[in-house]
Amino acid sequence: MHSSRNQAVGIVALAIVAIASAGMAACSRRGRAEAGETAEAVSVGVTRAIRMPLERQLTLSSELVPFQEIDVYAKESGYVRDLKVDYGTRVTQGQLMAVLEIPELQAQLEQDKAAIKNMTEQITHAEKELNRVEAQHKVAHLQYDRLRTVSESKPGLVAQQEVDDWEGKDLASEAQVEGSKSALQSAQSELAAAEARLVHDQVLADYSRITAPFAGVVTERYANLGTLMQAGTSSSTQAMPLVKLSQDDLFRLVIPVPESDVPNIHVGDPVSVRIPSLNKTFPGKVARLSADVKADTRTMHTEVDVPNPNRVLIEGMYAEATLRLERKAAALAVPLQAIDRQGDRASVVVVTPANKIEERAVTLGVQNAGYAELLAGLTDGEQVVVSDRGALKPGELVRPKTVDLMNYEGRN
Repeated sequence: MHSSRNQAVGIVALAIVAIASAGMAACSRRGRAEAGETAEAVSVGVTRAIRMPLERQLTLSSELVPFQEIDVYAKESGYVRDLKVDYGTRVTQGQLMAVLEIPELQAQLEQDKAAIKNMTEQITHAEKELNRVEAQHKVAHLQYDRLRTVSESKPGLVAQQEVDDWEGKDLASEAQVEGSKSALQSAQSELAAAEARLVHDQVLADYSRITAPFAGVVTERYANLGTLMQAGTSSSTQAMPLVKLSQDDLFRLVIPVPESDVPNIHVGDPVSVRIPSLNKTFPGKVARLSADVKADTRTMHTEVDVPNPNRVLIEGMYAEATLRLERKAAALAVPLQAIDRQGDRASVVVVTPANKIEERAVTLGVQNAGYAELLAGLTDGEQVVVSDRGALKPGELVRPKTVDLMNYEGRN
């Protein structure tokens, strides 16, 4: 028991000695500081504010959609007699995709041709009849002119009755000429009407040949051989399309641009379109804008055209569109990790030429993923701290060490 008490007393004595030693050391340091001795400076990583090209970008995600996509319907009802396309078939503009069988139109075309033939024969007959009555009228008119002339020059030589008879024959033959001309004109009009009916029916018959309205690829097929296709022009029937055709040499990328970035978007702006599934980037451009901001989403409908000449892109692929919003050719910039933000206030920690810490408020401009432009608060070449700034105090003496920014970012 006495041994335990002795040990406790020894521990207390050692503690008193340690406290006394610490106090003496602290007094010694204060004495040196009061004597003007300089404490060891803290090492901090810094980089300089430099002029560099800087741009702000906006990346938005969407899906590729065909530039044009339609369901191809039949203009006239008929049975599919020949189907020349299937899923994945590529067609050119005007290429034949299917042929319909429309018996009624074929019969109508035959009737039209027969009517034209009949009208042509009637015209030929009317022309011959006109020539005949014109010849008769010519004879009657000459005979009447001769008798009238003789009767006027030598009265009494020709009986007036004979002159009157030939005058009547002249007038009658003239009336026959006019009647024949009218009959000829009527036949010609009926021929024109028959030819117009033939053209109309031929146009309808041509609709039995369904062609591609533009170059693209067939993405859906709805009909088979023998399928009855209803005319797609009638709203009273549930017409079924033949195929779905998509233009695949050019795609649209529809992206919703936030309201804050709308003033920086213009038609013709270049766009970088990255397709993650292909790990490739394709060039595009802003092709059209809706020119209004949707009230529910506060975004503007914007379309980017993406050419696809090699048919690498496929409808529905996920894409990331990067738009250039702002660009400065020589912006005064520092790395983002040098900037402290508190609400709307931004500041940097500067190492002065005397190697002392100074906190300085700055105004930010264009920013990207790595750098920010400083519009005010800093000048070219000043050193900003990019290492840990939490323990630094304004006026503290430091030892600046220039940081290789690439290595610094790599360690983070």
